[in-house]
Amino acid sequence: MLRYTLKRLWQSAVTVFIVITVVFLLMRLLPAEGYFEENYDKLTPEQRENILRSLGLLDPWYVQLRTFYASLLRWDLGKSIVYRPKVDIAVILKSKIPYSVRFGLAAMSISLVAGLAMGVSQARYKGKWVDRIFTGYIVFINAVPAAVYLIFIQLYISKTVGLPILFDRGRPISWILPAVSMSLGGIAGYAMWMRRYMVDELNKDYIRLARAKGMSGTAIMVKHVMRNAFVPMAQYLPASVLFTISGSIYIESLYSIPGMGGLLVDAIQRQDNTLVQALVLIFSTLGIVGLFLGDVAMAIFDPRIKLARGGGAR
Repeated sequence: MLRYTLKRLWQSAVTVFIVITVVFLLMRLLPAEGYFEENYDKLTPEQRENILRSLGLLDPWYVQLRTFYASLLRWDLGKSIVYRPKVDIAVILKSKIPYSVRFGLAAMSISLVAGLAMGVSQARYKGKWVDRIFTGYIVFINAVPAAVYLIFIQLYISKTVGLPILFDRGRPISWILPAVSMSLGGIAGYAMWMRRYMVDELNKDYIRLARAKGMSGTAIMVKHVMRNAFVPMAQYLPASVLFTISGSIYIESLYSIPGMGGLLVDAIQRQDNTLVQALVLIFSTLGIVGLFLGDVAMAIFDPRIKLARGGGAR
């Protein structure tokens, strides 16, 4: 187990290094306007060159990359240039992260409870009207662009149930609609995978043997099918949690939530290259960390995984 974990940790670290390096180099290909506080068109070529030189952007790419990694080792993400000029990005994120975390945890809780309940109901009543209704919901969420039904929810459902159309930190009721909207995709995903894994388990020989011994259907579902079906999902939970906590870019922007997702949209619109770079690095790193934790969770919870000397194989 230790060797498997260390191997996955090393692979994840290498992946993070590659992703950070690629993102850094790609950001250097963006227009230079994103590195200027003042109006770019009003600056003379000499002023532009002096500003770029002061930021180290005229150095060779390998020198810039070395300086960038040296800053990262000091937990320095740089300073915002346009969004909040000369303010440390870490300071900006400090006020944004709590909103993304709270909404993410709320949406994750709704997704897990509702999605797993839907998946269990579908598997237990496979082919019946319950299964058809929930399958229709899953197909709808996956087939229709999210922007379509999210705008519909914001404009029409909010009026129907009397909920605020935009987020207001002073009104707790305004948290409901964004959290529910953020959980819709997760509900469909958990329900789909839970149904699939449970149906697979129901068709296995040990289930037939349990039925032949006279075990009730409820006991089989609870003691065997649900527990064994949940094991493969353990691989996806950490990544889902981190992605949800990092915030939905579209939903935070749609409901004017001052979180990390909305911040990325603002940074892109204002062409604040340094802030965009920091946020992209954070989001990509969270994704890779989530995959690593998922692999470790799968190895812990699934006894069928054999960890070989080479590091682990399934």
